[in-house]
Formats: sequence, structure tokens, C-alpha cells
Amino acid sequence: MFTVDLGGGAALRPLEPWHASEFLAHMDRARETVDPWIPWASRSADLEGARATLQRYADMQARDTGRLFGIWLDGTLVGGTMFVSFDTFFGVAEIGCWLEPAGTGRGLITKAARHLIDWAFRERGLHRVEWHCRTDNKASSAVARRLGMTHEATLRQNFFWNGVHHDSEIWAVLAPEWA
Repeated sequence: MFTVDLGGGAALRPLEPWHASEFLAHMDRARETVDPWIPWASRSADLEGARATLQRYADMQARDTGRLFGIWLDGTLVGGTMFVSFDTFFGVAEIGCWLEPAGTGRGLITKAARHLIDWAFRERGLHRVEWHCRTDNKASSAVARRLGMTHEATLRQNFFWNGVHHDSEIWAVLAPEWA
């Protein structure tokens, strides 16, 4: 197992199926602020659902099509970041994130996402990393900006949540642009 020190008592490391109980407790703390943005959050409402979410990402990692990482702050899981998709043939990945209120205001998502993007470009040779978020998720689009991504498009009503269609933004950075 590896751990990336994010500073200030925070660490980034793999989030795996055996973390299901800890993940569920975290999701229960984060649910109100995470549910509107992350499609799998509401499906992780009990131990079975939490384990299934983590297993889905473990299976994706085994196929090299996605990965999931947790962010621990002073030993407590407070959020994470992931490769929602990871395609080595086309050289494109989508990155995503979530964070409970206890972890906000520390730059944890930006630091963690920077590590994932750097790894995708430098170690895996990908060409493009995308960031998708709803247009009303200002915190998420602010992270994309801090990462130096370019806003490329707004997709109209492509994200369905809680009976309503929402618009989404697509941000991206290319390997030659990554400093």
C-alpha cells in the first residue's frame, strides 16, 4: 500500500472494499453535501451498498479502467478522489472528487487531484484528463480552475438527480499543458 502525504495531517491512499465500514461512516457524515454531486453516494447508504461501491472501483482498478482513493485527515476518512474512467488506449481519463465538511478549506482535493493527474500523465502516458461537474457546483469548478484546466463545454440537462435534469461543465487539461 502507498500513502501520499498531503500535508497538515492529511494523506491520500487507496480506498478499498475492506474499508466499507469506515467508508459508510464517512458517507453518513458527508451525505448531505455529497449526494447532489456524486451519483454513487446515495447508493452507499448501508454497509452492503458501501461495499458494492468500493468493490466496483476495485474491479475497475483490476481492469485498469478506474481507481478510487481516500483522503484521511488525522486518521479519519474525510473524502476522496477517483478516476471515474481511465482509458489507456485513447489516453483519456476523467477525475472526480468528494469531501465532507470536516475536510473543507484545506486544499485537500486540489492537492490530491494534482497527484492523480501528474501520475496519469507522467507514469501512465495519458494525453487528456477531464473534470465533469454540475454548473451549480462552484466548489468543484473552482478546483478545476486551480488545477489549470480549461472549461471546454457546458452540457445541457445531462445529469439527472432527484427528479431534475441539471447542466454539467466539462473541464480538461492536456499532457503538454501540464507543468
